[in-house]
Amino acid sequence: MHLVEEKPDFQFFLRGATGHYALVNERRLQTSFILSPQQLIENWPVRQAAELDASALASLIALQPEVVILGTGNTQDFPPAEALAACLSRGIGIECMSNAAAARTFNVLAGEGRNVVAGFILHAG
Repeated sequence: MHLVEEKPDFQFFLRGATGHYALVNERRLQTSFILSPQQLIENWPVRQAAELDASALASLIALQPEVVILGTGNTQDFPPAEALAACLSRGIGIECMSNAAAARTFNVLAGEGRNVVAGFILHAG
């Protein structure tokens, strides 16, 4: 059997993520960040899901996604209801999950050509 390495047709992809770091392409990130298939925004100031408010969501919403994936660390946490409503009231889906699950989901959706944006919350340590 002949194996061929497939390269994604988008600029940024996740090789993996934990609650403390993520590997975007070949870069190891250790602070929270926002990712779309074509853009990486480092040093997102959110440190826990409970901090997610309209101003923190503005950076994600500005990228005009159809769906937001929120990676909340090693475990699945949920932001305040107002944050969820800020997306849903604009017709933007939002899904919250652990960073590992969010990384896999982001890659699948990006690979399908979906307009996805992910916010990853990373904890120091």
